[in-house]
Amino acid sequence: MRKSSCRFIVNAVGKGGQTYLTHCQDKHELKKWVADHQDDLLMNELKIIDRKMHPLLKLFSKKI
Repeated sequence: MRKSSCRFIVNAVGKGGQTYLTHCQDKHELKKWVADHQDDLLMNELKIIDRKMHPLLKLFSKKI
């Protein structure tokens, strides 16, 4: 299997019940996508996964 080059995975829910799943290469592209779709998204349902984050940092950065 080959590794994908995307760093961030965005999973979001829209105001009309739509589900968004997208991949972004870098932080600039991620910020641009969120800014472009901010009016259509429920911001409290926005989940961003950083695939290159160290596993220990993932463990300690979980929201409770």
